[in-house]
Amino acid sequence: MADARIDIAVFGGGIVGLWTLARLRAAGYAACLFENDALGGGQTLASQGIIHGGTKYALTGKLTGSAMAIGEMPAIWRAALAGTGEIDLSAVRLLAEHQYLWSSGSLASGMAGFFAAKVMQSRMQALPSRDYPAPFDAPQFRGSVYRLDEPVLDNASLVQALAEQVSDACYAIRGSSFERLASGWKVSLSDEVAIEAKAVVLAAGKGNAGLLAAAGRNRPRMQTRPLHMLMLRGHLPALYAHCLGASANPRLTITSYPEPDGRVVWYLGGQVAEEGVGRTPAEQIAAGKAELAELLPWVDAGNVEWATLPIDRAEVATPGGKRPDDAYVDHDDRIITCWPTKLAFAPRVASLVLDALVAADVAPGPAVAQLSLPRPPVGELPWHGVSTWN
Repeated sequence: MADARIDIAVFGGGIVGLWTLARLRAAGYAACLFENDALGGGQTLASQGIIHGGTKYALTGKLTGSAMAIGEMPAIWRAALAGTGEIDLSAVRLLAEHQYLWSSGSLASGMAGFFAAKVMQSRMQALPSRDYPAPFDAPQFRGSVYRLDEPVLDNASLVQALAEQVSDACYAIRGSSFERLASGWKVSLSDEVAIEAKAVVLAAGKGNAGLLAAAGRNRPRMQTRPLHMLMLRGHLPALYAHCLGASANPRLTITSYPEPDGRVVWYLGGQVAEEGVGRTPAEQIAAGKAELAELLPWVDAGNVEWATLPIDRAEVATPGGKRPDDAYVDHDDRIITCWPTKLAFAPRVASLVLDALVAADVAPGPAVAQLSLPRPPVGELPWHGVSTWN
């Protein structure tokens, strides 16, 4: 006997789970979310908060599948941030209205910028030198700067804003087991609590593999692509930019987070994070210092603290382990499995989930009663969890 009958059970309290839960409730579904750690505590808070519009995927001079799929996302997010979109994100802190691309001055880097400007000229603008932001306004800089119409968000305030809107439907669990019923799925959430749901949405990132196994499924397959991110903290300029390399992947991506004490955290991704997977933290920090010394030699990074963060990006498995071009949503026997690929794809995933429910003939039902389960905490930004800086 189940403690409650609901329409939709959502597993995973990252950006996709929270956004999807908000959309489901707005559509009239009796939906609950279940999280075994902290809200946003996986890939969401470890991401760089960039609402990509596809520009960086067009650096080879042609519109890739990734560039086309993600192109509509910034407008959807901006409407939500203005409080006029499909959900209200007006309380979210915007760290930057725009990002920048910069070329280091090399031929390959400069050509990548040229092609990106031609292909994506509605989304990026070459800046005259008089409008270069810091630190590119220094006389030592020899390169070009492009402004991207892609915002950067404070992920902590994003998760908090969503959590406040749906907190009454979010529950903390330690594990789960699944049993197929004629009307959907019975899910045991603890020794004492079980629910019946018409459909289950798996939005737990890396945790989807275990949830699928618990439901007796071995598909869809998941892959992980590891990163070794870098963090440095000190008196640095606020910077949100990609350094163009010779490939479609930025050589270095920098986002910034101003701290209350006046210091700024730089969070570094891009090729340095991908190529640093096999390095020790000390080796990765040395590689990060070398990159900054080569690309931004006039920026004083001598009195900053460093730390690293190994993370795994969870995605649907692809041939050869390539990064998927689009968000992924699969529905089979009333289990909907999601991997967003990028934070920016959260609205697209939620829409695809709603489409899948219609296709499966799952209609909204009556409201659900409160469950006797605790609430999950909200996670923290990666650098706030660092115990020792180098």
